[in-house]
Amino acid sequence: MKSFLISIKPARLLAITLTLLILSACGGSSSDSGNAATSQTNPAGSDAAVTAVAVSGESGNYRFSVTIESPDTGCDQYADWWEVLSADGRLVYRRILAHSHVTEQPFERSGGPVNIDSDENIIVRAHMNNTGYGAQVFSGNVDQGLSIETQDTAISAELAFVDPLPADCAF
Repeated sequence: MKSFLISIKPARLLAITLTLLILSACGGSSSDSGNAATSQTNPAGSDAAVTAVAVSGESGNYRFSVTIESPDTGCDQYADWWEVLSADGRLVYRRILAHSHVTEQPFERSGGPVNIDSDENIIVRAHMNNTGYGAQVFSGNVDQGLSIETQDTAISAELAFVDPLPADCAF
């Protein structure tokens, strides 16, 4: 009987551990260094909304994985890039999206290297080819994490005309 109780305890511990891991994963902010963030839906509906951001790498050489939800219908309406801005609105990095994602929503695309310091405050936002920048962005820094924010779409709107820009939409 005693050996039976001993064999149950590790199984129960495993079950509790797995339950806690699953519950903590539902919290939405977990990654190799605590620098991933998520949101649930696109509140604007007609804009490209950043719904998750994960960052990996090291200072000066980060890789961003950005999830976007957008009302793509084809080349006439699609999310055509995501970008990283400095806190003062300077373009740090832009990832061009070469085609629409009509049947893949939300979708994730990675890019880099992004040359920022781990404590540098940034903004990650997405752009639609026909409506401009989305209001749902992520801001913060790699050290303390990124969080969802609503941003005035007119902030640094002139960057929509700064290279690199998409050459064309593939489909």
